[in-house]
Amino acid sequence: MTNQQHPITPSLELVQLWKAQYYDYNKTFSELVTEVAQYGADQELEACCKWLDVTTVNLSKGLRATRRSKPLSLKKQALTALYAIATGANDTREQHQDFDTIRLALEQLPND
Repeated sequence: MTNQQHPITPSLELVQLWKAQYYDYNKTFSELVTEVAQYGADQELEACCKWLDVTTVNLSKGLRATRRSKPLSLKKQALTALYAIATGANDTREQHQDFDTIRLALEQLPND
């Protein structure tokens, strides 16, 4: 086996940060694994985009936007939840989650 480092190997500083987040800041194992997987996926996406920039014109911007789209705003999540409740499109467990989403959105509104 060679001693070559894989192109997306995180830096020692980043590994130490993840270790501290897990042991010192009580980040769950699941949260940590998700963050590490996201790091690897982001590195791979950036490598693909870099290659696309060299070989094609403007495809990397579309690829990045498609693969790393922004999550829905709380307002849009609440509207989706309200629609699901109004149409009966979910079960009781999902309905409680929808109520929580709507409550969070309402709590962010300014007090009149």
